[in-house]
Amino acid sequence: MENIKESVFAKSWVQSLSGIIIVAVIVSGILFYKSISSYVEIEDGTISAPIISIKPEVSGILDEVYVKNGDVVSIGQPLAKLGSEILLSKINGLVIYVNNAPGQFFNVNLSEAVVKMIDPNELRVVGTIKEDAGFSKISFGDPVIFTLDAFSGEEYIGIIDEISQTSKDSSVVFSISDKREVKEFTVKVKYDISKYKEFKNGMSAKIKVYYKK
Repeated sequence: MENIKESVFAKSWVQSLSGIIIVAVIVSGILFYKSISSYVEIEDGTISAPIISIKPEVSGILDEVYVKNGDVVSIGQPLAKLGSEILLSKINGLVIYVNNAPGQFFNVNLSEAVVKMIDPNELRVVGTIKEDAGFSKISFGDPVIFTLDAFSGEEYIGIIDEISQTSKDSSVVFSISDKREVKEFTVKVKYDISKYKEFKNGMSAKIKVYYKK
């Protein structure tokens, strides 16, 4: 039994040491990359995940709501009752919005959500960059250092996980100006979610994407 305990302890210690070494290598790599690179800065970033809206399939009156904002729920868990319909969670996730108004009539044609959720594992740092502000210089996998307004003075490491293949929809319907509209593209940064559980959906961020000079 003692040998088993020693073996388990040794294995745990080796795994911890390996994790420390991996983190150290990543940090060293980022610092080296900074010394030989330039960067593109994205000022208006946000910690964000895709929102999953739970809506009724038929119109009816909301009878009961079983969850509240901030609840962690499992896939298939009942969220609310609307007439004879029970609304179920589609994911293992976090409730970020509840229309807790029993007695309210929900019209299925209006696509009203009773509950909105996110999957915390899908959280990313999301930013928008103009096509003439260094967009062409960044690539998938580029290292990133970002900061959060909520944790002033702290820097965090990530990598470019996604670059949109098409620009964001323009709100400009008509313009008499001859100046060509500058398009904007969305960039997503992946980070170690398990390490930073204190990051919340909606937090403001600033992003620096490093690229080789």
